[in-house]
Amino acid sequence: MAVKVLPASPAQVELIYKTVALGDRYTKTLGLLTPPAYRQAAENGGLLVAVEADEVIGYALFGLPKRSAHIRLAHLCVAEEQRGRGIARLLVEAIKQRHPQRLGIKAKCRRDYELSDMWTSLGFVPNGEVRGRGRDGEILDGWWLDLGHPDLFTEVESDALLVVTVDHGVFADLRGLAETADAEESRALEAGWMTDLVELAYTPQLVHQIRDVGDTAERQHQRAALHGLRQLTPASEAVAERTAELLKAAAESLADLPVDATLRRCLHYVAETSCAGLQVLATRNPLLSRLADVAWEVARVRVVSPSTVTLHVDELRQAQVYRPADLMGTEFRSSEVAPGAEDELVAFFNQSGGDDGSAFAERLRSLTDDTVAWRRELLRDGQGHPVALYAWALDGRTLIVPVLRTADHPLEETLARQILFLLKRQGRDCGAETIRISDPYLPAVAKAAAGDDGFFEHDGKFVALLVDVCGTAAEVEAVAGGLARELTVEATALHAQMPAEVAAMVERAWWPAKVIDSELPSFLLPIKPRWSTELFNVPAMLLLRSHVLGISREHVYYRSSGRRGESVPARLLWYVSDGGAHMDGQMVVGSSRLDEVLIDTPDALFSKFEHLGVYGRAEVQEAADASGHAMALRFSDTEIFPKPVTLRRLSSLARELGLPWSSNMLISLSKISNELFQAVYKEGHRTT
Repeated sequence: MAVKVLPASPAQVELIYKTVALGDRYTKTLGLLTPPAYRQAAENGGLLVAVEADEVIGYALFGLPKRSAHIRLAHLCVAEEQRGRGIARLLVEAIKQRHPQRLGIKAKCRRDYELSDMWTSLGFVPNGEVRGRGRDGEILDGWWLDLGHPDLFTEVESDALLVVTVDHGVFADLRGLAETADAEESRALEAGWMTDLVELAYTPQLVHQIRDVGDTAERQHQRAALHGLRQLTPASEAVAERTAELLKAAAESLADLPVDATLRRCLHYVAETSCAGLQVLATRNPLLSRLADVAWEVARVRVVSPSTVTLHVDELRQAQVYRPADLMGTEFRSSEVAPGAEDELVAFFNQSGGDDGSAFAERLRSLTDDTVAWRRELLRDGQGHPVALYAWALDGRTLIVPVLRTADHPLEETLARQILFLLKRQGRDCGAETIRISDPYLPAVAKAAAGDDGFFEHDGKFVALLVDVCGTAAEVEAVAGGLARELTVEATALHAQMPAEVAAMVERAWWPAKVIDSELPSFLLPIKPRWSTELFNVPAMLLLRSHVLGISREHVYYRSSGRRGESVPARLLWYVSDGGAHMDGQMVVGSSRLDEVLIDTPDALFSKFEHLGVYGRAEVQEAADASGHAMALRFSDTEIFPKPVTLRRLSSLARELGLPWSSNMLISLSKISNELFQAVYKEGHRTT
């Protein structure tokens, strides 16, 4: 009987049950995934099952990350008695056929499994190695199967990790000598495919609990095993204050809980996680799980099970590394470094090697040379503490950045991402075609963020191309190829009708490039002046905005749940509707990249996107329609046009292109041709 490869859907309960049963046979090699993880994968289109005579004989479980264009292969499983029949190849080919628009397939596999011949036979090539986070510190080989798209972008991916603090129960599951019930759920956190996604950390409360372990051998073993996790030591005064806030809230909302040492211990984990600047705490402790709402409301910490981490790692990861909402209402101030103030900055920015102390201060002083117009920018928080420092100058067509530092701060990752895009915007405004960050001691968070922004390492520096072309693939390639050749790196070939996912990756890496003859669609989205002011400061507020980093990298916009043909990824043009008294309106003010569209209840949407700021819960509820649902559109990298395009000019451009035009297109989200997007975009950037 022929083997069929079928996509599993959440409604196929028996099929998923059989798939879980097959996976459970090989948990020692695959790692455990709970049944909800299989159902979630099926719902997301990431579970393919090989079936013969109604029996599941193999499956592939994979992720389709929204923020990158590769496929993350977590499980490739074939029943032992069915191996040698080409089932794995059928599954891999089915993935390729269903997702040809993706850049490629990534996988990780323990080297000591000796499966390199299998991966090679399936077309994968080695792609580096990492040390696993399991108790034996195994080596994991990376494997990559290219799907034939431009290869410059296969490495354009952030290596920022989701840092998860763990309580003693999860730690004992992972590192303890004794076998604990249901420990497999925790051990899934260290599965091979999670290695480059999650980093586990501990806080002082865990050390205290290890001290209280009665068995000497177990206690000593656990203490020695701490070195495999990241250590976090938040300020004790801040932890005490946060614990008191949590205790008060817990007593009010959960009056039946006794205020005892057990409760205080649980709340201490939450407080330490919060004060360390993190947002995810993994536990299997029922009491700590009961405190999840309190933890979120008071400390903005998500108390979740280990299986929730594996299910939602991408969403949790992005919510951690980019939190513009936390910048709102804070008085960050930007100013130039005053001459003679270099020494005071040494204590705030971690130095290492030959760049510590006076050497760092001297490097800053050297950037006052009259031969170069250096700008030395310092960002301070509301308490006046320096939190970010960077210096730049224009050298011909290159924006050079010899210093870029971030201080230890809860928003360090968010600030790094803001600053990198700020440099791109600054470079474009100055007419630069490349950005070169040459700081030899670039912080790890900045390196991770640079991957998201299309920077690549070249001669020991991080370089990005600024391809200021809104045109065909050939036109974009011509400019980018010329810049690449100047850097003596290989130029990448683009082609017309590139898949939307690949074109979006090109446009992100080579921002502000726009590849018009790709399959990346364009939409016109009306927005009321109230929200365009909140999101973009257009029309401008009478009062200054509450932070100085300009437009945030990423935002969310809410509307009624009715579908209008929207798809992701895509481009957006923002049309400000009638302005009313004292407000400008009826004009296209900018463009963005549309990254995600989600329909759900207002409460669910608010919980998911609260970290992006601007909207309150009540305002999300206002966007809901009669169905009780609303639509969230997550978008990023907004460009405000120097010259807004009026409604009259918009209509004229459509007529000049011979395109149908109706005022009905201004009522709700409407798909427009890429040619009209190009015309409006160029008009918005026209200088004459």
